[in-house]
Amino acid sequence: MLPPSGDLAVVIPARNESDRIGATVKAAAGLPGVDIVVVVDDGSTDGTATEAQNAGASVLRHARNRGKAAAMETGAEAVRLLEGRQDRASPHHLLFLDGDLAETAGEAAPLAGPVRAGQADMTIAVFSNRVKQGGHGLVVALSGSGIMRATGWRPAQPLNGQRCLTRAAFEAATPLAHGWGAETGLTIDLLRQGMRVVEVEVPLSHRATGRDWRSQLHRARQFADVARALASRQPGARGPSPRAVPPERG
Repeated sequence: MLPPSGDLAVVIPARNESDRIGATVKAAAGLPGVDIVVVVDDGSTDGTATEAQNAGASVLRHARNRGKAAAMETGAEAVRLLEGRQDRASPHHLLFLDGDLAETAGEAAPLAGPVRAGQADMTIAVFSNRVKQGGHGLVVALSGSGIMRATGWRPAQPLNGQRCLTRAAFEAATPLAHGWGAETGLTIDLLRQGMRVVEVEVPLSHRATGRDWRSQLHRARQFADVARALASRQPGARGPSPRAVPPERG
């Protein structure tokens, strides 16, 4: 059965992705049910915003780099404002995609299936095309083990930014954890509220993280943001101890 027309909005946080963002936007716009594509240029110093706009996206710009969580929140708010111009009975589901997926963004449709069917409040992508990323495993391990301690469940790819969720689920998790801690905090917060999370394998792929000093600095920032998200979600840090709700596996 075809999905209902115009039930899915794509939000793409991006920074310095001018070489791939155009292809990502065009592929995302072709997904079934997508009638809004928003790119949030998070303080880029290249032509990311121009390339995204030329590809057909609605583009918002942060004057300075504010981090992934802020870009996600800006994008979701932009979708809400765009919905205000439409005669809608219900809000869009939100599909978050990374800016460097390029043409593979066109393979993201399965992420929306469980959300549309009412079987999940959020889906998390599991990439079938694995990309080796030197040093990235430390941050993945920190996030995965922290989510396990907080909820009793460990996702296969806890930092995967390719996620589809209902508007209600997104709002239930805001404000998001700072920066690169957004995905870790989002998973913990929704599971603690008894929401359903489903992992979905998809053939997406993005640019591998390098091994130069800029890449190492990026990983250090990721590690710090994930650690901060986990520390603020320890029992007693934010209300009562969590109730682990094991998610389904798509």
